Amino acid sequence: MLYHAYQAQSDATAPWRLWAQHHAGLLWWANTEGSALRKMSAALDVFSRMRLTHTRPAYGIASVRMGETDVPVVEENVLRLPFGTLIRFRKEGVSGGPPVLLAAPLSGHFATLLRETVRTLLADHDVYITDWHNARDVHLRHGAFGLDDYTDYLMQFLRHIGPGTHVVAVCQPCVAAVATAALMAEDEDPAQPRSLTLMAGPVDCRVNPTEVNRLATGKPIEWFERNLVSHVPLPHAGHMRRVYPGFLQLTAFLSMNLERHQQQFRNLFDHLVKGEVEQADVIRVFYDEYLAVNDLPAEFYLETVEKVFQTYDLAAGTLTYRGRPVRPSAIRRTWLLTVEGERDDICSVGQTVAAHDLCTRIPPFMKLHHIQTGVGHYGVFSGRKWNGQIYPRVREMIHGAA
Repeated sequence: MLYHAYQAQSDATAPWRLWAQHHAGLLWWANTEGSALRKMSAALDVFSRMRLTHTRPAYGIASVRMGETDVPVVEENVLRLPFGTLIRFRKEGVSGGPPVLLAAPLSGHFATLLRETVRTLLADHDVYITDWHNARDVHLRHGAFGLDDYTDYLMQFLRHIGPGTHVVAVCQPCVAAVATAALMAEDEDPAQPRSLTLMAGPVDCRVNPTEVNRLATGKPIEWFERNLVSHVPLPHAGHMRRVYPGFLQLTAFLSMNLERHQQQFRNLFDHLVKGEVEQADVIRVFYDEYLAVNDLPAEFYLETVEKVFQTYDLAAGTLTYRGRPVRPSAIRRTWLLTVEGERDDICSVGQTVAAHDLCTRIPPFMKLHHIQTGVGHYGVFSGRKWNGQIYPRVREMIHGAA
């Protein structure tokens, strides 16, 4: 009933938000800075933007700077599966460069949250990304999608790209990425990753538990299923599919820094009143992305909460894939780089580097670790320090392993 109530509220307010969006534009151009009507325009604009959307935003990467040249980039869907699409960002007229599969989290936002990560990697690599579909748009005939299915998709994507591919996993998929590398190594699969970069991922949540970890362990898994899983309502294609709604995940994220988000909307209002369009657009662009939510398949959500955050299966040596034990010690030829942020309040220092202790057969010279001072969770894969300090380490490792 929770999702049905949300859908009813969303449907009821949609006409008002469209009305506010339309009239905000009319009033803006008709009035001068600081006038009463300009303030009304700003208020209507803010109101119209305080809404959730459920469609993936565009990546919007039209070109990439390579040396002194801007190279056009074409976005290609190279392998489409029911729950996700493998997208390649092809640089026109440029061939070569180590292929990189960017494993995006399936955690309430779309993969476009890694837009800046993609843009940075593109300068030196042939970049692919796991573009996860909104579960509410996936018909029931396609069945369930759990943690094992996520691992399946990674293996299919790697085999499609071909041998010599490097995997960069951001946050949540680090566990699945290690499992994928381990299973493919044990099978001597020629498409096993050449290198594995784990960025701010929950490999072992027993280390320095965060508030997020404590929330996950504060209730039994049955509570999460009973209170946080809903059925998709009509008229969506995935009608009656069980999901963890993206609006619930976003609510949890917002509550962690509620005052900051409230202040940002106040700042948006002030910038609009003063006619500071560029400053207002920075906030608009961020929240257009941040408020685009992606429903998770219930099976994937519940298995992730239980196996990653409650029973720590990978770290404890009890993780299985379709009944088969996952053995990180099988990884021998894949380079390993772990990256952590000093101020990360979602995945704290120590949780990702724990992968080094699990991958016992990777030679020491093929294991690297970087802890970035002065950044939180998102600063590990976006922002100034990602571009200037973290990415050079990632690039160095990939090109050294290629």
